[in-house]
Amino acid sequence: MLHPILRTLVKVAVASLVVGTILAHFGITAEQLMREFGLSADRLEDYAKRGFAWAWPNVLLGSLVIVPI
Repeated sequence: MLHPILRTLVKVAVASLVVGTILAHFGITAEQLMREFGLSADRLEDYAKRGFAWAWPNVLLGSLVIVPI
């Protein structure tokens, strides 16, 4: 079961590398894209913290049911 997941992660990493290389060739940076979408590093960090704060209790709750089974 881990093999297909690992294969998918490798495909995503390779595709990201190719797209990132193409964007860099045209002079497009991550900072420019974030600014275009109205985001900042602090705002992304806040979104990540809030998402983790929401998800973590649900993961723990689900694991209390799944792990014993």
